[in-house]
Amino acid sequence: MLKKQANTIIGVFDSGLGGLSVMKHFLQKLPQYDYIYLGDTARVPYGNHSQDRIYQYTLEAVEFLFAQGCQLIILACNTASSQALRKLQSELLPKKYPDRRILGVIVPLAEEVTHFKNIGIIGTRATINSQAYEQEIRKINPEAIINSQSTPLLVPLIEEGGVSEDIIHKILKKYLRPLKSKRIDYLILACTHYPFLLKNIRRLIGKQCVVPDPGEIVANKLKDYLERHLEFSTKNKKTGSRQFFVTDNPASFIANGEKFLGQKMDNCQNIKL
Repeated sequence: MLKKQANTIIGVFDSGLGGLSVMKHFLQKLPQYDYIYLGDTARVPYGNHSQDRIYQYTLEAVEFLFAQGCQLIILACNTASSQALRKLQSELLPKKYPDRRILGVIVPLAEEVTHFKNIGIIGTRATINSQAYEQEIRKINPEAIINSQSTPLLVPLIEEGGVSEDIIHKILKKYLRPLKSKRIDYLILACTHYPFLLKNIRRLIGKQCVVPDPGEIVANKLKDYLERHLEFSTKNKKTGSRQFFVTDNPASFIANGEKFLGQKMDNCQNIKL
């Protein structure tokens, strides 16, 4: 049984930088919690790997975060959420961590499309091929028309940083053209890396299409979850601690990550999973 700590520690996991787009909103809306971020930067991107490989990578990350004292872990990675979450929830937690929780990002985003009919989705190959979003959307919006588009080049471009606006524009235009031609009215960014290109995507897809910031949606859902689950309450009044771990070069992660997070990352360490 996990000994109750004075402050709840929330783990945030992503294959690389992407989860910072979610954590940014956590820090704004729920600053009183302690956070540990883990980016598996040595093995990013996850989207082109097999389901078994993605599950193994995610399992190693979750085990690390639980070992650091996290009571609640957010898989701030659509690929991990689509390929590993259910198995972790149904097999790992009951056997080893019955009083801890792992949440993903797919259900919160799918729940937002109730009133839209023509929905577009962009994500990694693994996320799109899993049809996880389609399954969740049809539970609440069975009449929706869903158009999915794999966009495998975007994560490497974002992780690399410093790519010219012209290159990004050309690649995005190619990826979004099929969705724009179908006159979608709502676009789900099914990868936590993609909010880093939110302005570019909104400009190219057009004003007729709603493109929300997924990090804001997930943060609102987490706030609601924490208010309903008092076992994850915290005694912090203002601001909790923040720790960052990566599996590759911390300097590169910090240089790009601070721009996306909007604050200093003073505590970033390299670890091996």
